[in-house]
Amino acid sequence: MMTRAENIPFDTVLDTPEAWLDTLMDTYGLPLTKLTFSYVQDWGKAQEIVQDVFLTCYEQYNKRHTIQSYKAWIYRIAINRAKDYYRTAWFKRIIVKDSGFDQQLPTALHAEHFVIQQEINEALAHAVLTLPTKYREVILLYYYEELSVHEVATILRCGDNTVKTRLKRAREKLKTLLEGRD
Repeated sequence: MMTRAENIPFDTVLDTPEAWLDTLMDTYGLPLTKLTFSYVQDWGKAQEIVQDVFLTCYEQYNKRHTIQSYKAWIYRIAINRAKDYYRTAWFKRIIVKDSGFDQQLPTALHAEHFVIQQEINEALAHAVLTLPTKYREVILLYYYEELSVHEVATILRCGDNTVKTRLKRAREKLKTLLEGRD
């Protein structure tokens, strides 16, 4: 499955920094916000971090020709910024939680089925968010962002086998967390 981001030649068609940044924001805005939310557990803070990521991208406009994979590059920046958030004095004083995984109502589903599916999705999202960071990030990148094992390894700067091991352990932890639920 080819994503929209893979179809856009960021470095050739877009000749102004503003057009380039607009395309990056349209393509990666929401996925990056969801990714950073998984780290910081605060939707507003996640949006602030993503704005900072796009500011960094704007400042790196002149280096756009050297970037081999825009997706890996921008996800790496977002992950680093989210991890930096934990190092701030503000975070050490205040911990805020917010719900950010909003689901849209599919029109074809009956209301009862939707409610059941919503509960399952919320339980799964909650379980994923309770995983340790190293497991949570591989689950989110592999399943939610639909990246390959190699792409996840590139973003996280680790080996393919490390990603496979973390995925296996994360699945086991999720299974344990979700056992006992209907």
